[in-house]
Amino acid sequence: MSTNDSADEAWYDDDAGPVARPYTMTGGRTAPERGQFDLISLVVARRAATPRTPLFPEQARIVELCHHPVSVAEVGAELDLPLGTVRVLLGDLLAAGLIETHEPPTLSELPSAELLESILVGLRAL
Repeated sequence: MSTNDSADEAWYDDDAGPVARPYTMTGGRTAPERGQFDLISLVVARRAATPRTPLFPEQARIVELCHHPVSVAEVGAELDLPLGTVRVLLGDLLAAGLIETHEPPTLSELPSAELLESILVGLRAL
């Protein structure tokens, strides 16, 4: 077996077929061009959206997964891809209008301590 043959075998998995490195899916990009994707951000596929261009298999899988709200962390785990790659793919889908995201609340959006105390008092009164 020549050196070239062993290099070719490194790019092929008998069970999965050709193996592509994550950076080939993102065109070498390491950050999304659109959107910020926190690990707990929820991603949902837009129902009426249709892609203008063919999707990578991973992108099609993301759209399929996101028919109900799914966190960015869950998408990465389901696809078994690095989080950076998932974020870039999500950014492309967001730019194409195929998904929408719902960001987690920031500290300024959380209820005040007084409101939480009032709720606790009300629950204890039950």
